[in-house]
Amino acid sequence: MAFELPNLPYAHDALEPHIDAKTMEIHHGKHHAGYTSKLNAAIEGSNFEGKSIEEILRNISSAGAGVRNNGGGYFNHCLFWEVMSPNGGGKPSGDIGMAIDRDFGSFEAFKEAFSNAAATQFGSGWAWLCVENGKLSVCSTPNQDNPLMDVVECNGTPILGIDVWEHAYYLNYQNRRPDYIDAFFNVINWSKVEENMKKA
Repeated sequence: MAFELPNLPYAHDALEPHIDAKTMEIHHGKHHAGYTSKLNAAIEGSNFEGKSIEEILRNISSAGAGVRNNGGGYFNHCLFWEVMSPNGGGKPSGDIGMAIDRDFGSFEAFKEAFSNAAATQFGSGWAWLCVENGKLSVCSTPNQDNPLMDVVECNGTPILGIDVWEHAYYLNYQNRRPDYIDAFFNVINWSKVEENMKKA
């Protein structure tokens, strides 16, 4: 079974004005589609063929750069589209809200830690909210690496991620990465993040 590009769960323009339609079109239709097809090509005929993306990432140290980059790109973007929603944003409530308060002290403290991880990731990469041993933590990874991989210092199961590659924001925000990070908080789908936390 080859990996397939998932459909976006909303229209390209649904996240405006925070994330513009053109960026979404290119990001999903070109970048994510590219990672998907290159991942399939990279695992064809290898012992990774037929494995789940999570299995591949957990054993990424035994894979080449093609599988690492495209497998990460595939997984990271699948998560990214789902943790955003046109009805998102605001302060999380329920179990995720309580877990954030418990592990960070407050939503404001979490927001600061997550924004800082995203803003200070040098070059291209991602910032993550993860579950590790029942606790929430924030970290960042370069390129298309993520906390599931057995080669990164930042471990855990990612439940929320922000893409800070320039292709994720440059059309609208140019070099103003902090403005894009700030805007991202208006579209976070907290019910999906909570669902991810419970699965983790």
